Amino acid sequence: MKKTAHVDSARAHLPPVETKGTRTPETLHVRLAGPRGFCAGVVRAIKMVEDALSVHGAPVYVRHEIVHNAHVVNRLRAMGAVFVDDIKDAPEDRPLILSAHGAPAAVYSEIGRRGMTSFDATCPLVLKVHNETRRAVTEGRHVILVGHAGHPEVIGTMGQTPEGSVSLVETVEAAQRVTPPAGKALSYVTQTTLSVDETSEIVATLTKRFPEIRGPRRDDICYATSNRQEAVKQVAPGCDAFLVVGDPTSSNSERLVEAAHKAGARIALLVSDPLGFDLDLVREANIIGISAGASAPETLVEQLLERLAGAGRSLTLETIDVVVEDVTFKQPNIAV
Repeated sequence: MKKTAHVDSARAHLPPVETKGTRTPETLHVRLAGPRGFCAGVVRAIKMVEDALSVHGAPVYVRHEIVHNAHVVNRLRAMGAVFVDDIKDAPEDRPLILSAHGAPAAVYSEIGRRGMTSFDATCPLVLKVHNETRRAVTEGRHVILVGHAGHPEVIGTMGQTPEGSVSLVETVEAAQRVTPPAGKALSYVTQTTLSVDETSEIVATLTKRFPEIRGPRRDDICYATSNRQEAVKQVAPGCDAFLVVGDPTSSNSERLVEAAHKAGARIALLVSDPLGFDLDLVREANIIGISAGASAPETLVEQLLERLAGAGRSLTLETIDVVVEDVTFKQPNIAV
């Protein structure tokens, strides 16, 4: 299946590359950014589905895509996982797993009402944001959530407290316009997979408008998002092209494309299907940077490298590890 439609949309950030009359370089240098790919929360969530299938057998139901990557979802589906958007489509006599992105409080209430066996794969760092939001509202504060409308993580966070207790802000312009309830103390939280730089600008705008607003003790943007963006920023300068392996539905992958572009890569593209990627888009490149979103398996990076190596050019590979990650999250007991 062709992926050129999405590649073209990613490329729309940038001026067109002139290729007419140029000669394909004989050598291609690839800079491989580290860290990249799976984060601890994604590893934990995927293993929960695998363990549930092993212990309870198929089918196991999963609310929403367990992580935002079609390759991961399709592999688990082939193993017997059934993905549903509404838990009313999941039977009461089969295990249900909540995705890494988190769920509104109403979902937990419905699970309890129906007496379902469930396992929560919500990333612990997303649960941190849920706890911050509930705590602030309990204290009588109004919460401003910095995030992207419609993203399941945002839906889950806003669904932790009564309607009207959280205002969503997506941009600096929205932060300049937002009008919280008069007389309310304010707090802010953020989606975990945002652009570090853009979020800093939004928070600065909020704190300038509302000097007494309270933020989290530690940033809500997760370590994996920050580390991958920092690695891209350091690797992208001087690259003729930067390729981010990731899914179009993955917020953190899209932010890596933006980071590569802003850091100086001539073109920056999201590659959702390495096997179907149009190599002509990077035919004139001498230096290519590569990273992968936090929900993209390393096998996809390997497929992309194999495609590049098999394109008839001499390839040199440089691995640039900006940060070494050692974060792990405890796996819950699926046998219960």
